[in-house]
Amino acid sequence: MPRLKLFVLSVIFFVFMITAGSVLFCGEAAEDSVKDPNKDLYKQIELFSDVVTLIRADYVKEVPPKDIIYGALEGMLSSLDGYSQFMDPDSYKEMEIETKGEFGGVGMEIGIQDGILTIIAPIDGTPAAKAGLKAGDKIVKIDGEITRDITLSEAVKKLRGKPKTKVNLTVLREGKEIRVIDFTIERDLIHIKSIKTAEIIDDGIGYVKLIEFQQNTPNELKSVMHKLQENGLRAVILDLRNNPGGLLDVAYEVSDMFLEEGKVIVSLKGRVLSQNRVYEARGGDEFTDFPMVVIVNEGSASASEIVAGAIQDNKRGLILGIKTFGKGSVQTVIPLRDGSAVRLTTASYYTPEGQDINENGIMPDVEVGLKKEEDVEKAEDVFEKVEQKNGPEKKREDVIEEKAESKKTPEEYDNQVQTALAMLKGVLIYGGNK
Repeated sequence: MPRLKLFVLSVIFFVFMITAGSVLFCGEAAEDSVKDPNKDLYKQIELFSDVVTLIRADYVKEVPPKDIIYGALEGMLSSLDGYSQFMDPDSYKEMEIETKGEFGGVGMEIGIQDGILTIIAPIDGTPAAKAGLKAGDKIVKIDGEITRDITLSEAVKKLRGKPKTKVNLTVLREGKEIRVIDFTIERDLIHIKSIKTAEIIDDGIGYVKLIEFQQNTPNELKSVMHKLQENGLRAVILDLRNNPGGLLDVAYEVSDMFLEEGKVIVSLKGRVLSQNRVYEARGGDEFTDFPMVVIVNEGSASASEIVAGAIQDNKRGLILGIKTFGKGSVQTVIPLRDGSAVRLTTASYYTPEGQDINENGIMPDVEVGLKKEEDVEKAEDVFEKVEQKNGPEKKREDVIEEKAESKKTPEEYDNQVQTALAMLKGVLIYGGNK
């Protein structure tokens, strides 16, 4: 067997041992089993090796072995679902930086839904949010290149970049009418603070806007909650709109602050027994007694849905807004030997009452749409609609509304916050803290 073939086989065996758990050498037992999955695996790896050999021998240009393997890994991981991905060493380093709250780019969480690059949520205060991009927008072109069949890692690379550089996006926005909109966005250094706003807005009712779940989020949240208590906190509105999620352990810590000891927060279920786990509240925090409302929308995903589901199922507070995004899977990041890493979907998570969040989302107790918000309709084929010659006229729209700086508090301009505020006032007047 050629040296290259042996090299490729050894690399692929290593990757499969990392991602699939282990490869068992069954010896004679494998020969006795006609449907032995490991035997079939070996045949497919040999097929892969043959193709690599052909590329090395006959492709028009010489390709470094690492580029071939990296390309294969990217394709393999992206074929699993919309969230698993292979990260080269640079991408892995960027991801580590991002979880600490600082990176260069446009500032939005993306995923692959039904094979289409989709915005999960633009992050408040970032170029993406300021430009007017919305949760649910389908990104059909990046810098003029169609995004059909793009992988998540490829999309991230195209969207990230040095501050002050620009990226052109074409998005399809579905609603009462379908619009194709061009955006030119200037990248910036994205500083993400977990908490955008924390203040008393009316007679002891606090408002906390939580943007993303990062490593330091629990400490930041505890700090602002204590300050609100010092200022007479009697009830709280927790705003998780357009919060794309973040770290699972952080979602657990945040939920734990508001729940009594022993209450189930979230359950994980995976194919491997060791991945199954039930997270329960430890208790001990002083934030478990006052009334609360959690506001969500279609941009609330992942960790946001864990918190909303825990609050809802434990009858700790009311959920208000519109149905959440529906990302109910856990990705585990597994570093590899060369500094690259695999982000692999390893489990699904369920609310305390056993609701599968994935693709279902959290349905609010009180449905209240944001004023001027469009009703989203699902496209049968996004790219076909973009490419139709007689389809909707493609036009550039200025979707940025110039807003003068003001000192308005959230309830003065936000009907969802207004509704939450009215509900909490009623509870405080008629029900005390119960």
